[in-house]
Amino acid sequence: MSAIDNLIEALQVLPGVGPKSAQRMALHLLLREREAGVTLANSLQVAMSEVRQCALCRNLTEHKICSVCRDPRRDATQLCVVESPADILAIEQAGGFRGYYFVLNGRLSPLDGVGPEQLGMDQLLDRIAQLQPQELIVATNPTVEGEATSHYIAQLVQGKVAEISRIAHGVPLGGELEYTDGGTLAHALQGRRSIA
Repeated sequence: MSAIDNLIEALQVLPGVGPKSAQRMALHLLLREREAGVTLANSLQVAMSEVRQCALCRNLTEHKICSVCRDPRRDATQLCVVESPADILAIEQAGGFRGYYFVLNGRLSPLDGVGPEQLGMDQLLDRIAQLQPQELIVATNPTVEGEATSHYIAQLVQGKVAEISRIAHGVPLGGELEYTDGGTLAHALQGRRSIA
């Protein structure tokens, strides 16, 4: 197999990248962005050897403890459970949440062999015991697996945290009801809150 074929095959490990997209990327790097390709290769090498999971929250970091867990200005009364490090980035970019996180790095999926052990439930209980938050916010995705994971976590931590909450799901800000799908509307109605 040639070096070009190896590069095309290697690029296909990325999500959403099939053979044609990988071929376009490889040829672009080789024909127009060789220097950027070398920078990409070096960045990948460093990241693959130095990035690991935070010992406290399982977020990705180059250090033993991630920057969020090291930040003493965070609100220790709130712990937010998310499915992936990408969820932390989204919440942090949105702003408004100043608590700590715990990353499951997946969701319960027995058919795929993902159970509580793979999601670090023991580590979650350790983190709760260490932080002693008043509220545990479960921010798993609104999928069948995400809902099952949320329910499992609520049962697991009941009695260990004063308040267990679930992020709201429903109509997006600026959305119109007539264009919102039925499942989203049903979630929005079930998760309604009092305004007076």
